Amino acid sequence: MAAPKPATLAVADGEAPLRAALYLRVSTGRQAESDLSIPDQRRQATAFCKAKGWSVVTEFVDAGLSGTDDNRPQLQRLLDIATGGGAPFDAVVVHSFSRFARDHFALEYHVRRLRKHNVRLVSITQDLGDDPMSVMVRQVFALFDEYQSKENAKHVLRAMQENARQGFWNGAAAPYGYAIVAAEQRGAKTKKKLAVDPVEAEVVRQIFKLIREGDGASGPMGIKAAANWLNERGYRTRKGARWGIGPLHKLITSTTYKGEHRFNTKAWKTREAKPDAEHVVVPVDPIIDPATFDAIQAQLKTRNPKATPPRVVTGPILLTGIATCATCGGGMTLRTGKSGRYRYYTCASAMQKGKSACKGRSIPMDKLDEIVLDVLGDKLLTERFVEDLLAGLLERQTARDEDHAQRLSALKGKLADAEERLKRLYQAIENGVADPSDPTLKERIGVVKTERDIAHVALTRAAAELSPEARITGEKIAVAVEAMRANVLQGPIPFRRAYLRAMIDNVEVDDTEVRIYGRRTVLERLVMGDGVAPAGVPSFVRKWRARRDSNS
Repeated sequence: MAAPKPATLAVADGEAPLRAALYLRVSTGRQAESDLSIPDQRRQATAFCKAKGWSVVTEFVDAGLSGTDDNRPQLQRLLDIATGGGAPFDAVVVHSFSRFARDHFALEYHVRRLRKHNVRLVSITQDLGDDPMSVMVRQVFALFDEYQSKENAKHVLRAMQENARQGFWNGAAAPYGYAIVAAEQRGAKTKKKLAVDPVEAEVVRQIFKLIREGDGASGPMGIKAAANWLNERGYRTRKGARWGIGPLHKLITSTTYKGEHRFNTKAWKTREAKPDAEHVVVPVDPIIDPATFDAIQAQLKTRNPKATPPRVVTGPILLTGIATCATCGGGMTLRTGKSGRYRYYTCASAMQKGKSACKGRSIPMDKLDEIVLDVLGDKLLTERFVEDLLAGLLERQTARDEDHAQRLSALKGKLADAEERLKRLYQAIENGVADPSDPTLKERIGVVKTERDIAHVALTRAAAELSPEARITGEKIAVAVEAMRANVLQGPIPFRRAYLRAMIDNVEVDDTEVRIYGRRTVLERLVMGDGVAPAGVPSFVRKWRARRDSNS
């Protein structure tokens, strides 16, 4: 078999030298920062052109971009110029075909596209001709380059997954509320981890509080309302931008904040979500209590109109959306007799789908309403019952006191550091070391002032959480219980129903008993608010039964 013929783009006597454009590329930002590969490619390509007698008229450089796709700015610019008519060069010179593309289909497509406009792609290390043998060899090279790229990507991902399993950070910017710190040294490599940033963490806690409880003057906020609240009070993202709905939703739904950062959640090329089984959970210090985080996720879910229809929130029936059938778990809907005089709560599954879906059950509406209200008024909404449910709260408050002490210490350190840096800048001006008219110095002073002010606000907010007003006491329980009893047992049905939805999660109707489910965290919020129910729709998570038995 004859060897492929080399390229014959030589310069004949009396002809103008061929015009060449250099295309240079490295795959990673680290290679680009080292500033070695690109200069070496340029040196070898320039020497190659000089030996051929070609003139280098321009060059295109893509630094830190993968060759597995053609979404590269300088490559696209090169192709646009080459195929736009009247190209200023006759050949594109690369170190190897893999620099141009690591996808065999893309390489062949662009080679043929260039050839239609009389522009050749030439590799200085794989110098081939145009005969069929050379075309086949180039395609084989391209297939090997693509295979090697995929193998490298597989091994790199495997190493990064193991690094994540050991609790180390693989790179990229830290999530808001965290900073990247050196964890340990392994040879010449510094392993890094995520650590809580004291100042940003206070903003994260404020965001979650707005979503869950509000700002004290309102009930729980939606994401848009929370974004408006933050922007109106001067809160900004790490880059100084205003908060938007997208970034805020991403923040409050990220499991990182409850101590579970997830790595390998999306395919890097297509950005498609990967199955949960492929995720790697990296343990980090939590900013938000896991129970609080999970409660907020359930709260967000039930605010979705697809999960909670508007009629459930605004209808005139007391237990609409709350009463469920114990057999199938489906909701119970209103059914009236032929005369309209009698009204029942009936299993919706049995009524709509027949007995094959559920055997069904019905109970007079007035009877079920009376049972639920009597249980709430006589057994649940009493000082003793609520105190028993919240018996562990004082212990948690003591634990929170210790956590707050650590937070206050870290914030004081941040504030002192900012004030010290500001003091040094002022001293440099007073001593004549720095020019006060220097715009760079003015900008630096402004940045440090902003850091100081943000740290001061965060410190003030954290200190306020330790105030007596932020603690649950016996007096607060007594006031809240009295208000809750009045709100449940008195007033128009729409108001009472809205309050019930804020206080309990589910009323499960069985043949011989009725079970009421709710959450301790909701009672804590009501007690802290003196019995005033927050706005919004609560989740359907069952948690506050004291002994996991029924309140029949």
